[in-house]
Amino acid sequence: MSSTMIQNPIIWADVPDPSVIAVGDYFYMVSTSMHSMPGCPIMRSRDMANWEIISYVFDTLEDNDQHNMVDGKNIYSKGSWATCLREHNGVFYVCFSSNDTRQFYVYRSSSIEQGEWKRSVIKQLFHDPSLLFDEDRVYVIHGNGNIHITELTSDLRSVKEGGLNQLLLEGKSEGMGLRAEGCHAYKLNGYYYFFFIEWPRDGNQRRRQICYRSESLLGPFELKVVLDDNLGYRNHGVAQGGIVKDVNGKWYAMLFQDHDAVGRIPVVVPVTWEEDWPVFGVNGKVPESFEVSLPYTSTRPIVCSDEFDYKENKLALQWQWNHRPNEQLWSVTERTGYLRLTTGALAHSVLEARNTITQRTEGPSCIGEVVVDVTQMKPGDHAGLVALQNWFGTVGMQVDSEGKRAVVMTVNDGDGQEQIVETIPCDAPVVYFKIQFEFEDSIDLAYFYYATTEGDWMSIGQPLKMRYTLDHFMGYRIGLFNYATAQSGGYVDYDYFHYWKKVDGEFQLIR
Repeated sequence: MSSTMIQNPIIWADVPDPSVIAVGDYFYMVSTSMHSMPGCPIMRSRDMANWEIISYVFDTLEDNDQHNMVDGKNIYSKGSWATCLREHNGVFYVCFSSNDTRQFYVYRSSSIEQGEWKRSVIKQLFHDPSLLFDEDRVYVIHGNGNIHITELTSDLRSVKEGGLNQLLLEGKSEGMGLRAEGCHAYKLNGYYYFFFIEWPRDGNQRRRQICYRSESLLGPFELKVVLDDNLGYRNHGVAQGGIVKDVNGKWYAMLFQDHDAVGRIPVVVPVTWEEDWPVFGVNGKVPESFEVSLPYTSTRPIVCSDEFDYKENKLALQWQWNHRPNEQLWSVTERTGYLRLTTGALAHSVLEARNTITQRTEGPSCIGEVVVDVTQMKPGDHAGLVALQNWFGTVGMQVDSEGKRAVVMTVNDGDGQEQIVETIPCDAPVVYFKIQFEFEDSIDLAYFYYATTEGDWMSIGQPLKMRYTLDHFMGYRIGLFNYATAQSGGYVDYDYFHYWKKVDGEFQLIR
């Protein structure tokens, strides 16, 4: 039988709050996408090691001022949180709560591959929800510290009148910095299992995975710490996620680990069973690598280059917009082989710029490079590449009020506005921009470059010390942007986006 070597972390990029199920020969995973659109990526794998994006649950979530970034409003760190994926009676369900709308969203589809997700909304906020199907009844388990159970109607469209709706259990509070959170609920082996994370203030002082179990839905419950390990990385605990069984009857946990600026990255842990308790890892540790009896299956990269050579105006799956895009102001068909970004509403900084298109960054090191036709920019326009988080850094072209162009490198001035670090006059019609990201051992530095002739790179500004902050709650992304500060209607054409990732010490172009 063929086998695959799992190498942790399986993806060195921001894929937080993973929720995984198995269907036939495939595993499917969904994760939190917050303010990125389209949202809730569906990823697929046959071997647990190699994953690819196959679709998204929704294109956009809401059409309002916050999602459309009107007058400085936004949904940074909000949007879709802690998504749960489940299958029941041939129907696939994805659910999550949104911290900006204070609502609970349920999407359903008869085909996880083909999509066509239908949505319903319950006007309540269920924090970090997990669906639990129990014969002909369905519940959502939710909360932080105090964990509640709420029964839903069989179609999951509303809270069931007269159904269960009560406190389920109280997470340990003494000595805790973060109590029970991030539920993943299951009914197996005659037990109900509820997995959470918690974060003690004493002992190892890191996030850890815990499990409550009971033979009765409402308890009494037994509690065990099932994993308290950091994979040897800066005391960042591997925790929060659920369990899944493969076609051979072997069990695994899909969890994640904080890796600072690059984000929260997924880790696979082998699971065995002793006296109906799940045992995570090997001798209590997460193995750096281990073999699984699953056929190695190559997949499309989740971050990759793009030549922008499209036949229809629909971007490849690796791209997500920062917030809800204005569909009238971008195109990959208006000029063949180019991505055109046209300015719309005025903005004061890249954080307010609508139609910024992004991909994840990856460790240990990666590079994003573009070439841009800047001839149709208007006075006040700013376009280029951004290392996107609250503490951003950009390299790009800026046009002053007299129409003179200059290459600039900017950073957050502390109030979300752009502070120019260096300005270099430049009247070239086509300019190259590049950002190099370094994440090894959380060094978390980004370097900025420009060129007027291909390959003739010159550094600009200063290295950016990247910081993962909760006001965005997302790992750094590389983004292509164009926004106006004075008048709308200017545009830039991106000829390509080239992406390089360091593999075995060498940079490789990822297509």
